[in-house]
Formats: sequence, structure tokens, C-alpha cells
Amino acid sequence: MRFGFVGSYGSPEQQVRLAREAEEHGWDGFFSWDGVSLDEEGFDAHPTWDPFSLLAAVAAVTERITLGALVFALPRRRPWELAQQVLTVDHLSGGRLVLPVGVGVPTDQAFTSVPGQPVTLRERAQLLDEVLGWLERSWAGEKFDYDGELVKTGAFRFPEPPVRGRVPVWPVGVWDAERPPLKSLERALRWDGIVPQVRGESPEDAEADARAIRELTDWIAERRGPDAGPFEVAYQGRLDADPQVAAEQARELADAGATWWLESWWDPTTTTPEALLEKVRQGPPRL
Repeated sequence: MRFGFVGSYGSPEQQVRLAREAEEHGWDGFFSWDGVSLDEEGFDAHPTWDPFSLLAAVAAVTERITLGALVFALPRRRPWELAQQVLTVDHLSGGRLVLPVGVGVPTDQAFTSVPGQPVTLRERAQLLDEVLGWLERSWAGEKFDYDGELVKTGAFRFPEPPVRGRVPVWPVGVWDAERPPLKSLERALRWDGIVPQVRGESPEDAEADARAIRELTDWIAERRGPDAGPFEVAYQGRLDADPQVAAEQARELADAGATWWLESWWDPTTTTPEALLEKVRQGPPRL
């Protein structure tokens, strides 16, 4: 299992420092997040920052850690601008970028306050698939057109591919053992990993537990088959301050099939940049 740290709050300078200290203290990844103007109590009091700008700054001061965001809201991004942002951070970091992606939160006013933006879950899901399709085409280095239902463009060509030929994509997938939402899960199976969630009203409510992760990874293994390549399962949680308890938490999730632990503190009323820095300095648990 690898361990990533989410920089949920703080100024750009604090975020860059947090990422640098994450690398110094043994973490394997640093993740920003992608929101514009959230119409939610508590969250609307915190400034938001462009994740690609932050990750570019982090790439310039780190050498080892994986970089990403939880999660990139692709349906509100123009595919051609996204492709350029992804390519820039990928090359600046030497191929360390990953793309956890999702449909975006419906309380983001970048959706609700802009005429013509997709609002329903179905529209955002379809646009997510088409933006991903466009992005993948851009990595081939060849001229291409795109004729989707929602995304239609003439010729584009990005002559320089990503450092490793492609950038790993980890879509959000919702797990429900009784009613598996197949479109969400099958999207993840087409790519390189999954950020699991369960049905919930808040980020904490939507976190899967070890039992759900085991059910999900068994389901994934059955459908991918024994000869499939690596597939990341990125679990979001909060480690206990006691190193032994934290190690037990991580070991339980690793045994269930999770390949990443993403340390995620989202409560806007209690999470401060100073608290995040203190936690990152504790380092990940030793398994």
C-alpha cells in the first residue's frame, strides 16, 4: 500500500509547503482538489485554488511523490484546455501525475450558476466519458477530430505525448453490494484504477469501509480476470494519531485490496492548514 496526503485547505504557499514536507516525511503522493465556488455551509468560507497551477508548483519543488487531485471535475472543463494542463504538469513532474476524476459536485456554482452547463447526474456522467475519450485521443500524438454527442471538435494535434505515453486515470466509482451502479463501476474498469465511494450525503459519509472495499475488489477481480494488469484502488480515510492504531487501520484496508490510502480531512469547521502540516509531519504508518 502507498500513502497519499490531501491538501484540503490552506493558501497556495501553504499547500506547496505541505506537499514538500509530505515528500520529506515519507508520503508517496500529494493531492489537491478541484472546486470553484461551493454553495455549501462551511465550504463556502474557504478559498479554492486551481489544482493544475498548484500541482505545477508542487512538481517544481518535489522529485518523488505522485501528484493528483481528489477529484478532477472533468465535466466543467474544456477538453482541449484540460489536455494542455495535464500535459504540462505531467512533463514538469517527469510523469508523476495521476488523474482521479469524477462528475463534480452539484453544489459547485461553476455548474449551477453558468447557463448551459450540465446539471443532471446523467449529463455530467456522459460528459465525463466524452472528455476522457477526447483526452485519450490527444495522447496519441496524431491529428484527430472528435464527434461525440456532447463534445464535437474539428482537428487537434498534440505532438508531444505524456512522459509515459499516457496518464493513469482513476474514476470515482460508487459501490453498493445490493445495487451495484454498473455504469459508474464499468467506467473505472475501462481505465487504470478507482476511487471508491458508497452512497452518502457528505465526504465522510461516502467513505467505504474495509468490508465494502473487499466486496468491491472481489467484484473487480472477477470481471478483470487473472491476467489483467495493475489496477489501483484509492481509499480515502483518516489515520489515527496513535502509530500502532494507524498501522492497523492501513493494514486492514490493504488486506481488503486497497492499494492507496489517501489521508483526507474535509471538515471545514475543524481542519486548518496548521493541523494538516502537523499530520503530514507524523508520516505514514509503517506496515
